[in-house]
Amino acid sequence: MIDDPVSEGATPSSSDAVARIRVGSFTETFLMDLSFWSVDEYRRSWESALREIEFSETATSCLIASITDPEASNFISCWPMYRDGDVIHVQNSLIFLDELDERFDPQEPWRYVQPRCEVDEDGNRISEWVTSASEVRQFRESAWGL
Repeated sequence: MIDDPVSEGATPSSSDAVARIRVGSFTETFLMDLSFWSVDEYRRSWESALREIEFSETATSCLIASITDPEASNFISCWPMYRDGDVIHVQNSLIFLDELDERFDPQEPWRYVQPRCEVDEDGNRISEWVTSASEVRQFRESAWGL
């Protein structure tokens, strides 16, 4: 299951929000920058990303963890999601904007996620967590009432 993207710490005058992702027994708290997107924009992005992964058995999607203005940024922090049947693998990653062949579209961040790898270029296993499509659907429906 994936928790609400913003669970605490956001105020109208703050520049960051404390957020949390939970996948199975794994939980991580992180800061989301609010200089480009509001809390509601992060929530809308997460809802779209969860729909993207939910409605295809081989989809790739991602939850944006933190974004600043793509025109002035080097990277976007995200949680890529890779679906294989009912299994969804979740990793932590960066999208390096200067490596893209086109302008980054924050409304479809999954277009810029690299294919799933289990080891990095140095041969180290990439940390990932597993959840199910049904858990993602249950969360999306309960979080957004859809």
